[in-house]
Amino acid sequence: MENPAGDIQEYRFPRVRALATNAPWRWLRKGADDLRAAPAAGLFYGSALAAMGLILGHFVGRAAYELALATGFLLVGPYLAMGLYDVSRRRERGERVALRATLTAGRTNAPAIGFYTIILILLMAVWIRVSVVVVALFFEGGMPSMQTLLRDIVTSENGIVFLLVYLAAGFGFALLVFSTSVISLPMLLDRPGMDALTAMITSFNALRLNLAPMLLWAAIIVVLIAAGFATFYLGLIVALPLIGHATWHAYREAVEPG
Repeated sequence: MENPAGDIQEYRFPRVRALATNAPWRWLRKGADDLRAAPAAGLFYGSALAAMGLILGHFVGRAAYELALATGFLLVGPYLAMGLYDVSRRRERGERVALRATLTAGRTNAPAIGFYTIILILLMAVWIRVSVVVVALFFEGGMPSMQTLLRDIVTSENGIVFLLVYLAAGFGFALLVFSTSVISLPMLLDRPGMDALTAMITSFNALRLNLAPMLLWAAIIVVLIAAGFATFYLGLIVALPLIGHATWHAYREAVEPG
């Protein structure tokens, strides 16, 4: 028996709010409050991720792969900060924050979070291949090391062209990932019944409606992570949990409650 037309409910995506341009600075302040309130969890995740980056950089040894892995932090970062979203969520609810519980926070919506994680991994694999190809196109005689890359760029006739091409390719990948992940994973964690596609579309809508504040937020993330790398990964110990906590507050301000 067919249902009457009046019984059919139109599916609606989560409603996105308009944000002020300076909203990212407020997210950072709230993120800093979360980090101060639960320093053990924040510094644990920050230290683990910084150690991961240091180990990868130490064993890779080739500029193309090191550049790809360094910028890849921006691609897979949203998933790596899952436990930090849970810390902020628990503080918001007035619940006790326990590091052990945050380690398995993704189980609340495992199918959707797992599916989106696979997408991020595939994108990072593609980006690593693109990075290697771009470097190989501009440097003959093998891949340069990170120690000689800057010298090779300065002395090469096509050094500036290489930088422009590499930055353009990286920007394209980063924009794709950022537009679909800026609030999607915190939302999947917060709403167990939501699917990955809905979260990605909602994230894109948040970026589209709030282009100026979201681009400012992207620039802040890039600066914080770059500062972390510039300090031999030590800065990442604080920068990554700060970004993770702030991302939770970005989601809460950008999307109306379900």
